[in-house]
Amino acid sequence: MHTQKFPEPRTGETETAGPLSSAEVLKRLGRRSIVLVGMPGAGKSSVGRRLAKRLGLTFVDADEEIERAACMSIPEIFARHGEAEFREGEKRVVARLLQSGPCVLATGGGAFMNAETRAAVARHGVSVWLRADLNTLLRRVKKRTDRPLLAQGDPAQKLAALHAQRADTYALADVTVDSRDVVHELVVEEVIGAVHAHLLARLVAHPEGIAMAPLSSATAISAEAESLPLGEITRSTVRVDVAGKPYDIYIGPGLLAEAGTHVTALRKGARVAIVTDENVVAAGHLATVAASLDAAGIAHTAIVVPPGEKTKGWPGLEQVVEGLIAARIERRDLVLALGGGVVGDLAGFAASVLRRGVDVVQAPTTLLSQVDSSVGGKTGINSPQGKNLIGAFHQPVLVLADTAALNTLPVREVKAGYAEVVKYGLLGDRDLFDTLERDWPGVIGGGPERITAVAASCMAKAAIVARDEKETGDRALLNLGHTFGHALEAGAGYSQRLLHGEGVAIGMALAFAFSAKLGLCPGQDVTRVVRHLEAVGLPTKISDVPGELPDTDGLMDLIAQDKKVSRGALTFILVRGIGEAFIAKDVNPQEVRAFLAEMR
Repeated sequence: MHTQKFPEPRTGETETAGPLSSAEVLKRLGRRSIVLVGMPGAGKSSVGRRLAKRLGLTFVDADEEIERAACMSIPEIFARHGEAEFREGEKRVVARLLQSGPCVLATGGGAFMNAETRAAVARHGVSVWLRADLNTLLRRVKKRTDRPLLAQGDPAQKLAALHAQRADTYALADVTVDSRDVVHELVVEEVIGAVHAHLLARLVAHPEGIAMAPLSSATAISAEAESLPLGEITRSTVRVDVAGKPYDIYIGPGLLAEAGTHVTALRKGARVAIVTDENVVAAGHLATVAASLDAAGIAHTAIVVPPGEKTKGWPGLEQVVEGLIAARIERRDLVLALGGGVVGDLAGFAASVLRRGVDVVQAPTTLLSQVDSSVGGKTGINSPQGKNLIGAFHQPVLVLADTAALNTLPVREVKAGYAEVVKYGLLGDRDLFDTLERDWPGVIGGGPERITAVAASCMAKAAIVARDEKETGDRALLNLGHTFGHALEAGAGYSQRLLHGEGVAIGMALAFAFSAKLGLCPGQDVTRVVRHLEAVGLPTKISDVPGELPDTDGLMDLIAQDKKVSRGALTFILVRGIGEAFIAKDVNPQEVRAFLAEMR
């Protein structure tokens, strides 16, 4: 898979290729359509519908249009009239749809094999080959009974033969994106990035304005000239569409070394105050960012705090705020939070109260902060009475998630961050959990699966934040495992005895077990979740926390201070199964107390 690297700004270019907003892509697209081509089972319809929604375009399925016009199904057309007549009708329908204005068009598997259709697509659209391997295709098409070319004989042999016949022609498409078993939204973003890069390449190749000429697959610069090996460096961009102030999350290796470029594109002339901690300094990340800012001619200062959760309190906040004031950071300047969740929460909160609000760039350097705390605008500090009880919603203006920074972390920290990754599968995406069960070693070990997991997590959170920025509804689902987990963290004194992600892991196991005890969740799902967390090396039981903890009454007192408590009534995120979390209000405290006593 080739996800586009962010282009460097070019001298004299009036429009940079940074954030891939819908408006920018649509502007470059003009009257063209995005035409998805590929084998049966490549995901053209499922990806196409989401792509159209993301860009605000109409989605059209060519096969559905053919069926509507013929008043019969595709298999019936094949049976009554044969493939040759079907292909002629298909050619006419696709040509008509392409002339109807910009849309996202999903074509049948054989449509692109017709030379006249390819020429029409080149005149009126940008073609995207959704490429999938044979095993993936076979697994998907087995679920369908409406594939006339695969209906007779051995589907695997027929599929392999079709793939061999068609692959070279599909490769003539303007861009290629791999369709694999990840959340559809990730493939959608990769399609957008590839189409955008293709259109940008056309603009660069024809700066005098010839870009409105037909995009011929024979002359266009492909966004994927050759297939990249699995371990090749890739990047992703996730858009967080918060009302009135959308921003982008850049994901991939090497972003810290490009901080100066991104800050300049974001706010030319701004000064930057870097807030970080001693561990991040020791890892060399501060030096990397400082060198990048120097190279871009950006004035900057650094405020370094002690590492660890205990820094996220009133004394730590005072240190950062006073440091920002001493550095004369003003409203048009930027605070850059360089570090894990503690630094991000602390710097973000300090920025929110400094001069009644200074913008913040989040540069998370831990897995936990990249997939969770840096996204969504929650900032704050802890109180002795509970975690994150003091804070504000303050959205970042940019997130730079440099996945290479994770290579400097202890394995324990990476595993703790993974708890927040698996949370997204458990709360609303069973397919993601299925994928993580298979791919977790690559996520932990730094394989290509890591970037995919970070992007999938950010997309899941971005979608929820866009619907519910201030946590008045669905956003509370993101707290799956956190009510129990926060109580355990506070009980352990916010110490190295229990990292935040470890507390969340125990909390999620408890949430599933409590849901099962209430008759809400199948016991086999509880077992599956616990086994997965234990396989990764995460704690799942209260007894896994080393040292003394408060007794059951003490834990109940800490739970009563949870942010989700409303007028004394307990609110939990419970589950009906993997991928089926829901908000449970007015949970009976006595049931919680009895459950905790049983779990001790």
